[in-house]
Amino acid sequence: MMRFLKLLLLLLLLPVFVQCKQEVATEIKIASQKEIQYAKGFSILSYDGFSVVKVTNPWPKANKSYTYILKEKNGVIPDSLRKYITVNVPIKSIVVTSTTHIPSLEMLGVENTLVGFPNLNYISSEKIRALIDGKKIKELGTNQSLNTEVLIDLQPEVIIGYGIDNNNPTIDNLQKNGLKVLLNGDWNEQTPLGKAEWIKFFGVLYGKQKQANEIFSKIEKDYLKTLEIAKRATSFPTILAGDMFEDKWYLPQGTSWGCQLLKQAKGDYLWAATNGTGSLSLSFETVLEKAKNADLWITSGQFASLKEMLDANPHYSQFKAFQTKNVYSFAGKKGKTGGILYYELAPNRPDIVLKDIVKILHPELLVGYEPFFFEKLK
Repeated sequence: MMRFLKLLLLLLLLPVFVQCKQEVATEIKIASQKEIQYAKGFSILSYDGFSVVKVTNPWPKANKSYTYILKEKNGVIPDSLRKYITVNVPIKSIVVTSTTHIPSLEMLGVENTLVGFPNLNYISSEKIRALIDGKKIKELGTNQSLNTEVLIDLQPEVIIGYGIDNNNPTIDNLQKNGLKVLLNGDWNEQTPLGKAEWIKFFGVLYGKQKQANEIFSKIEKDYLKTLEIAKRATSFPTILAGDMFEDKWYLPQGTSWGCQLLKQAKGDYLWAATNGTGSLSLSFETVLEKAKNADLWITSGQFASLKEMLDANPHYSQFKAFQTKNVYSFAGKKGKTGGILYYELAPNRPDIVLKDIVKILHPELLVGYEPFFFEKLK
């Protein structure tokens, strides 16, 4: 699900699962605990024959957690854990409900297990689009009103959902019909590597924990390498972000993951001092007063050219970054049905996003590199 105009959205693993450990410690020996380094919204405990996944932060300020048991072939689940949703793994069919889930399936090589998705037009992945064209993936409507009839007919082994708050009648209805829904909180993570680490959530579902760990380790390594390169920067260009939607200007708050990337790339984001992980909603006049002379401008996915920007709002020409044609956007890379690739892939590949931004801000530090997501608007 594309989260329009929001460059939204991690700490060390908290000692969660204490209760689960106590419940099973006398019944079965723990095999290992999967190390989660950055994400704070989930944990994985591996036992002999099954794993316990606990999602602790599925939406902002959540006051409840969700425990899922992933049972391997011939695994024996202790009586104390039978009250939780149990899934036989490795799974062979899945429904996901956010485009941010798609890259994990593709990176793990299990995209052909996807059998349904809400609003297929949002998907940009070429591999998944080929499956859609081949009628392998069913349209499920919208997240707010998933087509229960189609889902019951599909009988996926797992549905990966996400919650905005504690009120989700669609998910409740699916579970009443015997379908297994697991909540994914990747979108609620507040650091770039924390979002990317959710590939391990999918890895354990497919019995591909080792592969998921290796993929994430490569992303982490490349991300940290770019951080070191950025430290060589000798200037800090001022940055304006976002643009107008209807009558408000939306731009990332100071502690959002988008803002973190700008800061780590050694940019001076003009709203970095604000507190929050979502988006600011400001008037045009407020933004103009503060950012009229910003060195560069990173827009949302609305526009693919400077002309499109002027057609939408002639007053954009008052900004120095527009006048000097120092405006960048990720709108250029789209799937063939209009989905913007950035919204789908960027949360999973912060290494690429960071490298792009460092190239934009400090081109001398990455000679020969061409940004993947961003391009200068013409």
